[in-house]
Amino acid sequence: MKASLRLLIPVLLIAVSIQSAQCQPSPRITTKADSLFAEWNKPGMPGAAVGVVHGGKLVYAKGFGEADVETGAKIGPETIFHVASVSKQFTAYAIVLLAEQGKLSLDDDIRKHIPEVPDFGKTITIRHLLNHTSGLRDQWNLLVMAGWQLDDVITKQHVINLVTRQKELNFEPGSTFTYCNTGYTLLAEVASRVTKQPFAYWMERNVFKPLGMKNTQFFDNQEGVVKGRAYSFHRTPGAMGPTMFSKSILSYGNVGATSLFTTINDLALWITNFRNPQVGSPNIMKQMLERGRLTKGDTLPYASGLIHGKYKGLAYYGHDGADAGFRSSLLYFPKEDYGFIVLSNQAEFNPPKKNLEMADLYLSNFIKEDKPAATTQTPASTGNYAFDSTLFRAYAGSYSLDEAPGFILKFWRDGNNYYTQGTGQPSAAIFPSSDSTFFLKVVDASVVFHKAKDGKVNRITLKQNGDHPGTRVDAQEKTDTDPSQLIGQYYSPELETIYTIAKKGDTLKLVHVHHGEVDLKIAGKDKLNAPWWFIQNIAVIRNPAGAVSGIKVSNGRVMNLWFKKLPADFAATGQ
Repeated sequence: MKASLRLLIPVLLIAVSIQSAQCQPSPRITTKADSLFAEWNKPGMPGAAVGVVHGGKLVYAKGFGEADVETGAKIGPETIFHVASVSKQFTAYAIVLLAEQGKLSLDDDIRKHIPEVPDFGKTITIRHLLNHTSGLRDQWNLLVMAGWQLDDVITKQHVINLVTRQKELNFEPGSTFTYCNTGYTLLAEVASRVTKQPFAYWMERNVFKPLGMKNTQFFDNQEGVVKGRAYSFHRTPGAMGPTMFSKSILSYGNVGATSLFTTINDLALWITNFRNPQVGSPNIMKQMLERGRLTKGDTLPYASGLIHGKYKGLAYYGHDGADAGFRSSLLYFPKEDYGFIVLSNQAEFNPPKKNLEMADLYLSNFIKEDKPAATTQTPASTGNYAFDSTLFRAYAGSYSLDEAPGFILKFWRDGNNYYTQGTGQPSAAIFPSSDSTFFLKVVDASVVFHKAKDGKVNRITLKQNGDHPGTRVDAQEKTDTDPSQLIGQYYSPELETIYTIAKKGDTLKLVHVHHGEVDLKIAGKDKLNAPWWFIQNIAVIRNPAGAVSGIKVSNGRVMNLWFKKLPADFAATGQ
């Protein structure tokens, strides 16, 4: 950027702050917005900072609750929050900016910049990392599988050490979308190596400072002191009064996928940069908003750290975040030129929901409500199909996606309503559009249940950016798996950790030295299910003689991680 433009930016920002006071929404809307957060606006409550941006101006900015329930420090628009995965768009912006400058290409092999990444026999590009199509396993899932807790100190080097030990990919790069924090940690490291500067320092000098984001930083030192920051909390089960909340500890010393510290005031400047980029060329947002594409041609809703979506017919893009007790959401509706920001320090808070409630208030003139249905059977988009509820008995249950065995979709009925929930995701209502098809309103997706000739339903197809078949995993099938054959210790060379399958009474147990034990359920021949979020599906592997040689473990973001069965005398004295 030219020096003359740099001098103009502070002047423009001052103008924005002055004008924002003159462009406040009507008192009626402001009162309604305030009421959405009233329950947190009391002593002893963590809460949220909220902002609305329109026309490049911050037209609503307030804080509710306390930034630190120990000291009683209040939340305001200037309170500094950890925003978790909202950080990813900033990391992506750095990569796109460096590509504009000719310092890297989005189609570079990641090993060109980080040769420690193993050679999996398939090229992983920077673009794959941006779009979550790399096939790499997720850092958080791997760390917990290895025995860590997410409130442990976790540094960049810990993550890179995991990457260098990965033995195989979840899938061929480009073939599938699976959200992967590892990719964004590596992107920050690419930027650091290309610029020969620490990522946090380079971002401060080249992005935050030019935009006037004075209270924004990538927090790469878990021991660092940040004045004016919020701390995170969660509700204490069963507690009331002064002990209602407990601390949610966050000790991350890694950046890229997470760890951006920022404020409502600074994020308003960031949203303004969406509409008129001040850093990089005018075309930088075009690249940022380019949707990912799978090798088979399907276009993804995910772009470079930004997710495309629609709400009541209005297009937006943005991202949500969640770490420890921090919750965050940033949305921008480009046609209407409205941005919404909610940052919270309470684990139970739901910023995406609150952002959409704010959008209902401020975008009411743009929202077109559906017309009343003319008949009992209406188009799929209304959800009023005359469905025979008895049919759902055959549909209810859990299904594993064939391309991502660790991702389970559960379906159930509650009264006259039907619901689904994916691994690691909130539940959502589904609505029948035919006797075999249900759709979701929160995303552009539908599910088809396939009935076999015998009347059983063991197959589904999830239709979301292409067709994704799935298989029932809770079928009440008889199994000839002998539980006694599974008992033993299983070692992962990739994670250097051991899990034990033991039998207590009639129950199989999965045991780990750090995580304790849980019940295992036999879900089919050589198939086990576990209730931990980081270990869900276990496939038993046998040698040609039929003896158990190991297991492959999967969850939503790690697939088929190999554990070798150890000899029975492995832990014998003197061995």
